Amino acid sequence: MTSALASLHPDEPPVVRRRRAPAADLTADGMPDGDIGEREFLWTAQDFDRIRTLIRARAGIHLHGGKQAMAYSRVARRLRETGHKSFHDYLNWLELRPDHEEWQEFVNVLTTNLTAFFREPHHFEMLATWLAQHPNGPWHVWSCAASTGEEPYSIVMTAHETLGPQAARFKVLASDIDSRVLKRAAEGVFRDDHLKGLSEERLHRFFLRGTGVNAGLVRVRPALQQAVEFQHINLIDADWPFQQPLDVVFCRNVMIYFDAETQRGVLERLHAVMRPGGLLFVGHAEHFSDARDLFVLRGKTVYERL
Repeated sequence: MTSALASLHPDEPPVVRRRRAPAADLTADGMPDGDIGEREFLWTAQDFDRIRTLIRARAGIHLHGGKQAMAYSRVARRLRETGHKSFHDYLNWLELRPDHEEWQEFVNVLTTNLTAFFREPHHFEMLATWLAQHPNGPWHVWSCAASTGEEPYSIVMTAHETLGPQAARFKVLASDIDSRVLKRAAEGVFRDDHLKGLSEERLHRFFLRGTGVNAGLVRVRPALQQAVEFQHINLIDADWPFQQPLDVVFCRNVMIYFDAETQRGVLERLHAVMRPGGLLFVGHAEHFSDARDLFVLRGKTVYERL
């Protein structure tokens, strides 16, 4: 491994002098905000409401009132990067440029990425069972919230452990709305403490350890890296890039950020691109009892496409 990949260790925002926000600053509910405290930029209820409206339109993400401090701190990064002095000016500037690349940065800072290798291991046990039942393929698999790559690489490891030599033909499409984490995922480099919980056999079989300036880093082996195609996909866009019906979709811990209307729309579109009998893996806090016309529960947080 030849690169330390500094992108894995982004610089913290510069330390700045902060001023105490005026007492007139209110939350979206019209109440004084006691969660943010001293602030660098003026922050109003209108700013938060505009951010909520814009991120829902762009990414389907629903920010409830309790996310005000998070929205302030994350979007403030973009003010610093772009040189704007207020949320009002930044948001005005953004809205006047509907196709500007800054929109992707706006979405990036407001997405949440929490992942791990073999997170919710029962999903990978069920995937292994499915693969054993379909040893010759075809396998059309989509990891639609790939984050920094732990999920799609776990899928490929499961395929190699289950399929043997046939796994050389196994591919998975991995996507995310956050362009930054997709870049990191494609690089396939992780800090070694991210691999806690993996067996020594998996560590030896699927990873290369860095040395010298790369000590403390690991890279997935080429066989895994080449089995994953990374692509930027927004789940609320209309142009999903599928030519063949999908057999397996991992859409975990995504729907919790959508309101009911957006959830239903995404589930309908997933139903449209999956084959009957295909498996949909979702997060532990996601339940779709209102979509029984589309999917039926087949296991713990695993649904079958009707």
